[in-house]
Amino acid sequence: MNEKREFVIIAPHPDDEILGNFEVLMNPIIKPIIIYTEDVDQKRREESLTLKKHVDNIQVQMFQKSIPPIFLNPNNILYFPDHLNETHPIHRKWGAFGEELFRQGFNIIFYTTNMNTPYMHEVKEFKQKRHLLEKVYPSQKSLWRYEHKYFLYEGRYQFLL
Repeated sequence: MNEKREFVIIAPHPDDEILGNFEVLMNPIIKPIIIYTEDVDQKRREESLTLKKHVDNIQVQMFQKSIPPIFLNPNNILYFPDHLNETHPIHRKWGAFGEELFRQGFNIIFYTTNMNTPYMHEVKEFKQKRHLLEKVYPSQKSLWRYEHKYFLYEGRYQFLL
């Protein structure tokens, strides 16, 4: 029996899903579910919910302290922050959990919001990425206003056994 495969992006903070996975979000074949793992203020919650208005066919799970077990299925593709190259301690924590799941046989892809990692590539639609970030997260605009690398690059990798 073929079990349904879900694409699940684990985002410690609202905006991590766009910074590290814009191309995944825009892929018409992939219909991701985004799970935010850290609680934030009401403004950021409201902003993250607007992502559904701008990206077709995504689901958003709001602010869990853990990942709902229904999504921890070895058949799913799980996107976790890169625990080796990220500098934010919360990203590293969730990435380490992703590595534990990988070692148990789960399909894990690691992504980064740190734009100085060795596996980065240029985003073809960088203007659309910037536009989406600014539409969905206006409260964070000052963080990337002059930092074009957030729009120009992103990267993902997967361990092989």
